[in-house]
Amino acid sequence: MNAAAPHIEALIERELPAARRGDRAAYGRIVAACQNTVSAVALAITQDVPASEDIAQEAFLSAWRHLKRLHNPGSFLPWLRQITRNLARDHLRANRHRPLDGEGAELAIGLAADPAPEPMQRLVEDERERAAAELISALPEDSREVLLLFYREGQSSQQVAALLGISDASVRKRLSRARQSLREDMLNRFGEFARGSAPSAAFTGIVATALLATSPPAAAKSILMLGAAGSAKTVAKIAFGAAGSIGIALVGAFAGIWLGLRKQLKGAIDEEERQGLIRSATVNGIATVLFLLTLVLLARFDDGWGWTMFCGLSFMAVIFHQSLVVQPRVLRRRHAQEAARDPIGAARMRRQERIQCWIGGAIGLVCGMGGLIFGLIASGRL
Repeated sequence: MNAAAPHIEALIERELPAARRGDRAAYGRIVAACQNTVSAVALAITQDVPASEDIAQEAFLSAWRHLKRLHNPGSFLPWLRQITRNLARDHLRANRHRPLDGEGAELAIGLAADPAPEPMQRLVEDERERAAAELISALPEDSREVLLLFYREGQSSQQVAALLGISDASVRKRLSRARQSLREDMLNRFGEFARGSAPSAAFTGIVATALLATSPPAAAKSILMLGAAGSAKTVAKIAFGAAGSIGIALVGAFAGIWLGLRKQLKGAIDEEERQGLIRSATVNGIATVLFLLTLVLLARFDDGWGWTMFCGLSFMAVIFHQSLVVQPRVLRRRHAQEAARDPIGAARMRRQERIQCWIGGAIGLVCGMGGLIFGLIASGRL
């Protein structure tokens, strides 16, 4: 039985203000108190234990990222339940028409060719999941959440009513309907299943680990971390997704730097100019790496917007200084030679280069800083 369940509203009211300020320990206590409820809501819809735990983890992390949008602690649990239901329905829609492939397709073909029971048993990867789906689907739809929580919360209708935000009389009515639709032996099996499928203490630990990679509320940046043991699918998605986003940004930045440097090096007049251009490109590369790493650290340790904006402006200042001051200085001798050979053509080229540089700089400033500001607003930090 979840000890926090009888006082769930008081616990949320007590811990939520600290959680909204970024206190992960406070939010962890909320997770521990609500994990049965959230996973039961997901399980009632998906009828899949592993999927329900993944969805519950996603729901807690989504709520954590958007906590600053919630001003009334009394609305937290209904809001969290709705997030969970939306994620569970999205999961069903995403998997409803997924075609069989690989081993699953081979087994299905084998089953069609030979209707013996063995291929069917191999096609069903987990007997426990199949039994769970049968038990849950045998219940009236509006009774599934109630009955799951009833057994997980020590068979207290009052606790179930508090957790689901409905009256005790409504809970008892749904329990009665469920009992009428199930035989006694199946009801006992369901009770054992409900208690056995409840999230363990490790569930809270997995969510707590994922919280370390996510800054409240909704900073869309996180650090790469080792996958937790057990049902850590959500943690892995966050970690590798963040790493992928950072990797894409780095690849794009370095590709732009390299292509620009390669074009300039083709016309280098001597080794001095080559080294000057390479140094400038190196400064841009180092600035890019430091900027991205700083964003990751700020996402983890800073809930405001000031330092993020300062870092963004500093990064843009470095890039502009290299493009508008350092590189023209390095290319000065080449430009002088071109002007001596063809004054009119060289002047035209310099004018075109300045126009392109300013246009590119303006687009980079608007897109870069605009994207940063949009991210801060979307995350609630600005």
